[in-house]
Amino acid sequence: MSSTLQTGQAAPAFETVDEQGNAVSLASLRGKRVVLYFYPKDDTPGCTKQACAFRDQYADVTAQNAVVLGVSPDTAKKHQKFIQKYELPFPLLLDEDHAIAEAFGVWGERSMYGRKYMGITRSQFIIDEEGNLLDVMSPIKPDQSVPRALEVLGQ
Repeated sequence: MSSTLQTGQAAPAFETVDEQGNAVSLASLRGKRVVLYFYPKDDTPGCTKQACAFRDQYADVTAQNAVVLGVSPDTAKKHQKFIQKYELPFPLLLDEDHAIAEAFGVWGERSMYGRKYMGITRSQFIIDEEGNLLDVMSPIKPDQSVPRALEVLGQ
């Protein structure tokens, strides 16, 4: 399963809160570029690798007038622990009802070891200052996220 969204389209509008309860919406981010990445679960090997790569190159991303936002179905408490454990400098958005993941087309049936379940396809969307999609990577590997984001943001 991969997103059907395409570069050049308007990104789906969303409103939610981060791990601290602060309101976050796509509309509130106008004027900045947004690296919005969807990942399956806090504190798992691939998700940790991806988050720590953004942490390690956070200054390079923000130097491109961009913000980093991670999205998973985890709770605020789990997000808080994940941020604290790995000293993540960016917010993690709550999507417990997976409405944002559904809007971006990255929630659906997955399969692991022959078992089927509903979940997130690890994906990344880069959104320009006006709210349009600059880049769509769905699926994406954890170690591809930051290099791809910096490549697109640097264009």
